[in-house]
Amino acid sequence: MSMLEAQREFIEHLVRTVHEREVEAVLVAGDIYDRAVPPLAAIELFDDALHQLAHCGVPTILISGNHDSARRVGVASGLIQQAGIHLRTDPTQCGSPVVVPDAHGDVAFYGLPYLEPSLARAAVGAKRGGHTAVLGAAMDRVRADLATRPAGTRSVVLAHAFVAGGAGSDSERDITVGGVAAVPASVFDGVDYVALGHLHGCQRISERVRYSGSPLAYSFSETTHRKSMWLIDLDADAGVRAERLDCPVPRPLARITGRLDDLLSDSRYDPYEESWVEATLTDPARPHEPMARLTRRFPHVLSLAFVPERTEEASHSSYAQRLRGRTDQQIAEDFVTHVRAGRDADAAECAVLSGAFDDVRAAAVGEALPDGDTADRRGGRRRVPGMRAAGPGAGTGGKTPGAGVRSAHQER
Repeated sequence: MSMLEAQREFIEHLVRTVHEREVEAVLVAGDIYDRAVPPLAAIELFDDALHQLAHCGVPTILISGNHDSARRVGVASGLIQQAGIHLRTDPTQCGSPVVVPDAHGDVAFYGLPYLEPSLARAAVGAKRGGHTAVLGAAMDRVRADLATRPAGTRSVVLAHAFVAGGAGSDSERDITVGGVAAVPASVFDGVDYVALGHLHGCQRISERVRYSGSPLAYSFSETTHRKSMWLIDLDADAGVRAERLDCPVPRPLARITGRLDDLLSDSRYDPYEESWVEATLTDPARPHEPMARLTRRFPHVLSLAFVPERTEEASHSSYAQRLRGRTDQQIAEDFVTHVRAGRDADAAECAVLSGAFDDVRAAAVGEALPDGDTADRRGGRRRVPGMRAAGPGAGTGGKTPGAGVRSAHQER
């Protein structure tokens, strides 16, 4: 399913917000794309977004995330910077801020792209590996540069990381290294505000450390997310005032669970008929053509899972106990019945199964015969065209007077 139109709608919403709320800086905290080599349509949409933001006349600061190819995103960044678009993809630039003036002085924006420990350790001068050590070394560069700035310079860091206390979803790519991925929020001590990317849920780690989350839902684990972005005001004394702005929802997500007949007839599922749907069927036997039947009521169903209800007998016995005393042929016939929603194998199909098991047994006997002898001589081995057999063990920032810099903060 393409998300391009929904992404285009969000970009238009972002540009309107920049104009209507008189935002002074736009921050994008990584994961510009969802893969290292994005499709052409996604690149063209990003190019269009940059043109629209450049025409707004306010600086836009972006960092690369763990889904991005930092080198690809950073191509021509020096030239693009002349249009007010600042791409920070190089770890060696962590201590080089984008300085934006306002009525109270300067605000220094430091871009810390996603720092893969094994690749960025040398670039930032970290003495040890791991996310905390590498991000800490990058922040040392930020604090060192900030110390050279005039007194009263306010500071904002953009970073792409998993900060302790954040709640994840199924959408984030794992960045665990050695079993440790989360970094403490204290690694950012010494700056006035931290705009985080990586986690898809909008959340507050502390008053000065926040995730905007993704503007759109990218998996059904985000069904309960309220998609939004932060509008941040920094006053003359670096006081933070945060306002949460909702993003447009192209189509809500819904998770529904139950027997197929109930999902198709129960009125309580009426609100989800125009949603993107993930359906989990609990019928004891798999229904016939469940996806086709579901789409008649839920035309936007995207995912179908089958988790059959356990019978009372099954809930009190193990798989081995349920197979005890049954032949391989009976087990195979049970499987056919299961996958065909209760319709048993007919006589011809039972014969095919029987022939397949005969082949397996004959092959086993043949392997045990003396050299030169064959199973065909001992019992007329029978083959069934097109059948392969498995043995018994096989299983299946807007601006107000005196408010200071205001930045709109989004992750993706």
